[in-house]
Order: sequence, then C-alpha cells, then structure tokens
Amino acid sequence: MDARGFGSTGQRVSVIGQGTWRIDGSASADAVAALRAGVDAGLTHIDTAEMYGDAEAIVAEAIEGLREEVFLVSKVVPGNATRRGVARSCEQSLRRLRTDRLDCYLLHWPGSHPLEETIAGFEDLRRAGKILSWGVSNFDVDDLEAALRIAGPYRIACNQVLYHLRERSIEHAVIPWCAANGVALVGYSPFGSGDFPNPASPGGQVLARIAEAHATSPHAVALAFLTRLDGTFSIPKTGRALRALENASARDVALTEDEIATLDAQFPRGRRPSSLPML
Repeated sequence: MDARGFGSTGQRVSVIGQGTWRIDGSASADAVAALRAGVDAGLTHIDTAEMYGDAEAIVAEAIEGLREEVFLVSKVVPGNATRRGVARSCEQSLRRLRTDRLDCYLLHWPGSHPLEETIAGFEDLRRAGKILSWGVSNFDVDDLEAALRIAGPYRIACNQVLYHLRERSIEHAVIPWCAANGVALVGYSPFGSGDFPNPASPGGQVLARIAEAHATSPHAVALAFLTRLDGTFSIPKTGRALRALENASARDVALTEDEIATLDAQFPRGRRPSSLPML
C-alpha cells in the first residue's frame, strides 16, 4: 500500500516514510541523495526534529523544489515546550527547513512543562498556518488519555513510538488506543537501531524465506509486517539511496496470513511492559 489516511488530518500519507535521526552531517551529500531517491520512489513522509543536529538542514536541501510533494514532520523537545517556547522552536525549525509550514509538529516525549501549555502552543501555530496538524511522540496510553482530555477528540494527529520486530509491546495497548481514537501510529527505528535479525539466526532465516517468496529483501518484509495494521506507518532512516529504494519496495509486499502468523510466532510481542519502551 502506497498511502493511507493519517489519523484525523484528512490527508493521505505514504505508509513507508523516511526518518532522519542520526543522519551524518559529514556525509550530507549521501544523505541528501538518499532522501531524494526516497521521495522519487514515493517515500514522501519525512520525519525530523530540532534535536537531530544537522538533520533539518539536510532535509531542506533534499526537498528543495519538492516541498509540495512532501508530508513534512518535525518535533519540539520537551524543554522548549512552553506555549511561547513551542512558537520559538517551530520558527527555528521552519527557518532550518526553508519552508513556511509543517504538515505535522510533535512533542518529542512527555516532559515537565504542563501539557496544556504545549497543546495551546500547537493550536496557536495551527491557527496561524505555521503547522497543519500536531501530534505526540513516545506517549503511552496514560499520556495519550491526558492529551485527549486537554485537546478534545480528533486533534492528536499521530503518536510516534518505537516499533520493530523485536519490540512489539505497543501492540498490547498503544496501537488499539490509537485505532479507537483516530490517531495515526508512526513506528520509528523499524530495523531495531542495529538489532536487525542476523541472516544466520532463526529469525533471519524466516525473513529470508519470506523475502525470497516475494522477490524482495528481509528489510522490506519487516516493513510490510510493521505496517500491516490499518493506521500504522513506519519511518526507516538510511543514508544510502539504494536502501531507500529497497525500503520503498515494501509497499508492494502483500504478506499472506500464513506469513504474518509465522513472523508473529518468530518475533512474539511478549508481555505488556510496565513503561513504554523508547530510544
């Protein structure tokens, strides 16, 4: 699937997007080329953040001339998330990204500033046209409930959380909550930040067999599995154009029920944790 509805925004967004955490500024030419290759292949959902070093500037270069094709997301760190601080951070991100608006703006994780202030800041920006929607990141169900009580229904566009084959605990409660409340679920670090199954391991062999059946790669199979549920999205990061094209191929992988069951058994979600896993 190429795109699906993004929460309550009314927009259709590419199911597989592009993350930018740990993009290497010293290899910015390669990063720009990878992002552009991804956009050309349909990975038009690009995620970045003010705390990602040079990432926003790299994204700006990559999407030059392509802004209307891109669903652009950035994030404010909790330390800046007062009502005024949100406005300042957003303006700085807009300057670095060389754009006049963000399609979605996220609180990077729950912080110490009152959530009422942060949401008021988001709504100010939305009314001013600086952002078209807003959401959250690394929010567990209790945090989501608090945000919903403050903002009301159909204001929280998405919740961005850790989600990969070896970390599926959000399936217990976070994904069902988001589905029930019209909130898109965006999974970050879908390849486990260096913990992708080794080809020689049992899990790696299962991925390889399924990949062979679909004439694709194990990474594409993983992305197809992680976006199998309606309302879910994934934002893999890569600094290589060829890997971006490989990631894009996941949209054409239609896993069978038996393949999904096999992956589910090989990479079980385990018990619900006491706190939300995050990086």
